[in-house]
Amino acid sequence: MEWDWSKVGDFMPAFWDGVLVTLQALLLGSLIAFGLGLVWALAQRSELKAVRWPVTVFTEFVRNTPLLVQLFFLYYVLPEWGVTFSALTTGVIGLGLHYSTYTAEVYRAGIDGVPRGQWEAAKALSLPRTRTWGAVILPQAIRRVVPALGNYVVAMLKDSPMIATIGVLEMLGEARQFGSQTFVMTEPITIVGIAFILIAYPASLLMRALERRLVR
Repeated sequence: MEWDWSKVGDFMPAFWDGVLVTLQALLLGSLIAFGLGLVWALAQRSELKAVRWPVTVFTEFVRNTPLLVQLFFLYYVLPEWGVTFSALTTGVIGLGLHYSTYTAEVYRAGIDGVPRGQWEAAKALSLPRTRTWGAVILPQAIRRVVPALGNYVVAMLKDSPMIATIGVLEMLGEARQFGSQTFVMTEPITIVGIAFILIAYPASLLMRALERRLVR
């Protein structure tokens, strides 16, 4: 099989546009997932049932329904209730919300892994609750969960093509559109596959480097 390099050159401008969209969705989606995941994890430890139970039900519901269904709900159903976002914003919110329910479990495991003596020491020092969490518990918990959080960044990258279903032309969406217009699929799909590897592998290395730095 020989590649048609002229077709490859024609695809590259659209490909780079798709790369930028993919990276934007990945970065913003990860920030939402990491931030909301911590909120969900702390809310599930609340002493107030009015806080704990709704969050538990929400996270279980989101974690046990497909990402594609959630994207369709955000993009097609919410506008009927007067809530409208652009396709890219919807994709970012969808990815972030979906993965926040998984990162919440990661944070929970990290918090549960903090030795009981740390809690007792903070109590013995009469540290305020906010100080206990902010200065004692969370720093130790987050160090423990960095590798798992990094895994979800890579998982989110691999799920990012889902946002093409609501009209966001990320890398794979651009490849499919180019293929439908030119009837050339091998070159663009192969390029996109290689691009996913080239993005995912450095992301994994970055998370490992961050893990080593936090463990010091």
